[in-house]
Amino acid sequence: MSYGSHSRPRVLAAALVTLTALAALTGCDDKDVAGPAAAGRATGPRTTAPPTAGERTAGPGTAGPATASTPPPSAPAEPSVRAGHQEPPAGDGPLRGRTVVLDPGHNIRNQDHSAEINRSVDIGTGRKECDTTGTSTNSGYAEAEFSLDMAHRVRDILAAQGARVVLTHDGDRPYGPCVDERAAIGNAAHADAALSVHADGAAEGQRGFHVILPAKVKGGRADTGPIVGPSRELGERVAGTFVRETGSAPSNYIGHGTGLDVRGDLGGLNLSTVPKVFVECGNMRDAQDAARLTDPAWRARAAQGIAQGIADFVRGR
Repeated sequence: MSYGSHSRPRVLAAALVTLTALAALTGCDDKDVAGPAAAGRATGPRTTAPPTAGERTAGPGTAGPATASTPPPSAPAEPSVRAGHQEPPAGDGPLRGRTVVLDPGHNIRNQDHSAEINRSVDIGTGRKECDTTGTSTNSGYAEAEFSLDMAHRVRDILAAQGARVVLTHDGDRPYGPCVDERAAIGNAAHADAALSVHADGAAEGQRGFHVILPAKVKGGRADTGPIVGPSRELGERVAGTFVRETGSAPSNYIGHGTGLDVRGDLGGLNLSTVPKVFVECGNMRDAQDAARLTDPAWRARAAQGIAQGIADFVRGR
């Protein structure tokens, strides 16, 4: 899989070559999987039925009592761009006037609302669970906790550069939001870029990060044609800066060493009308990756890598 043309691929390729050399010296063999696996991909244990790879965001629909912030499955209501929480004030910097939506995967309270998160929602090309619980490390550090912490770190970096940053949730909801609402929040915000933060749950020995890009799909409310190109550019930039800041290698089990994976079965991507990617920061079920994911200092570097990739993309548009 190619990273595209011009300077970005060369920069990323150089970073990957350097990283490969470092891995050979240190015995490092990093990699990661993108969320609940698609057919043929290993997945880690989950509290609820495992979602398909990468759709591990807090969200496709909810069975049970509907709330104002949880749209019914047939016709999701237009979400509040504020998503029920306060946005941090934007600083005076190079991203002033730009909007970024960050989507922390899952919700730590999903485990208490299995009926709601198991309800299927329309993702344009089919139906999928509203959300899942996500995965966790063997020591119990939850993906939902990790993703929210990472979203806060990335938000603070981007807001300091002047961006308006919207979170799809801030740990302030009983569950979810569903994947369709997560996409709708980015659309309603007219985001310049949107990114969903995750960590994978694959087998021990499967390590590294990867970025999930939207495939070109069209069906129902899904039409990714206009965002496929810019989303790939966003994903390439994030992959390159993530390598540079963290020293983590691209997944050794997804993406054929490129750190990129294209998916057409994720509602959060299928229903987006703005450039959007998912980033799987590592495999929580692998001891080497888990040691990084649970390290606040590593998370600070990872957040810097993600934020820099987003900022580079937004400034270039």
